[in-house]
Amino acid sequence: MLSLQERIEILERDLLAEPPRISAYHDLPFAILRYDPSSEFQARKQISLLATRVRNAGKTVHVISVAQILWETVKQFYGIELLAEGEKQFGFQRAQETVSTLLSDEDFGPLPDELEERMRELDPAQDVVFLVRIAALGPAIYRTAKLLDEMHGRTMVPIILSYPGTLDGESSLRFLDLPEREQTGAYNYRVRIY
Repeated sequence: MLSLQERIEILERDLLAEPPRISAYHDLPFAILRYDPSSEFQARKQISLLATRVRNAGKTVHVISVAQILWETVKQFYGIELLAEGEKQFGFQRAQETVSTLLSDEDFGPLPDELEERMRELDPAQDVVFLVRIAALGPAIYRTAKLLDEMHGRTMVPIILSYPGTLDGESSLRFLDLPEREQTGAYNYRVRIY
């Protein structure tokens, strides 16, 4: 199995190729950069260095924190204090379901809508988006497979999703390496996994 650094080097070459080779599908310019959840801080550093190199190669890199979007959505539509009180009174599962609703329901702030809005003015030939801090969606707030599915057709800007998890086989990922979060069968990961 290749190291994170080796996979980042392959991703960098594929991302900077003309045309980019991160995906076999022209209308699905997404890729997943998988890293071991226990290596979160090392992965953040390596992703930051990758973003710098991609910028130095002439691309415009946009780093979008999913954690930041999550907390902005909670603040806007519910309130952090109310969420904390609800968790104290009704438990973690209920709080998680509340945040899931806020990120999924059309009446609130659907995550794909927010990402699409942030990417609306970007140029697919020039811009690249790195989605980071995906672990904020765990353990079961919002499936990354669902997010990639819902972004299909909304943008042609290359998206690199930084994924904390383990790889089982060639296309089955386990989010945060939690056994109950195995995604086998839930998504065929038509995007390339680095």
